[in-house]
Amino acid sequence: MDYITSREGDIMPYVNIRVAGTLTKEQKQKISKGVTEVICKEANKPAEAVLIFIDEVAHENIAKAGNLMVPPK
Repeated sequence: MDYITSREGDIMPYVNIRVAGTLTKEQKQKISKGVTEVICKEANKPAEAVLIFIDEVAHENIAKAGNLMVPPK
């Protein structure tokens, strides 16, 4: 988890989640809600301060062990 500072000087935690492929809007909503709840509880921050970025990356743009990933069938 990283932090940025708001204009008011408050520290705002932000989370960047990268996934291979795509997620549905409903999946993104559930992930965002769950991550926000954990940060609020563990870092004692209000939900309004938590920023979450979800990056959907094409499989062909990710390599493991020197080989490009292949989308699941």
